[in-house]
Amino acid sequence: MAEQAQYEELARQLSAVGAVKRDLGRILPADCPAGAAAVLTLLGRHGDLRMSALAELLAVDMSVTSRHAAHLAGRGWIERSPDPADKRSRILRLTPDGEAMLLELSRRSTELLAERLSDWTEEEVGQLIRLMTRLRACFGAPPPPPPPVPVREPTTRTPAQAT
Repeated sequence: MAEQAQYEELARQLSAVGAVKRDLGRILPADCPAGAAAVLTLLGRHGDLRMSALAELLAVDMSVTSRHAAHLAGRGWIERSPDPADKRSRILRLTPDGEAMLLELSRRSTELLAERLSDWTEEEVGQLIRLMTRLRACFGAPPPPPPPVPVREPTTRTPAQAT
């Protein structure tokens, strides 16, 4: 069991993680604030979502979720359609433009992390991922789903052309 002083230091370090999140927020496109990026990310991970499920995942009020959805729909990144099971509710779905923006957000954040952690070994990055995953689990947060498998374009070359 860790000592009290270690838990105190851990609390300070976790508070300081805000600086990392702020830096990640600074690389967002001007028309995609952090809340909008969070919605795109959740839709990318979970697929189509009801507004209520999205609000729960974001841990925000429905009015906040509704504002984010309106912002994203206005840019053509999501579409809102009636829920067949409950016509009062809306289902949110990424559009092709939304998927493209999500790829851009991922590219930017991956690039920043690679730059800032360039002196870390692959093992150290892996250890951080494992420990953060374990920390999330201790607080009851479900692990994020695995990243989507990239779709590769079919090639038109025959095996003979490949040589």
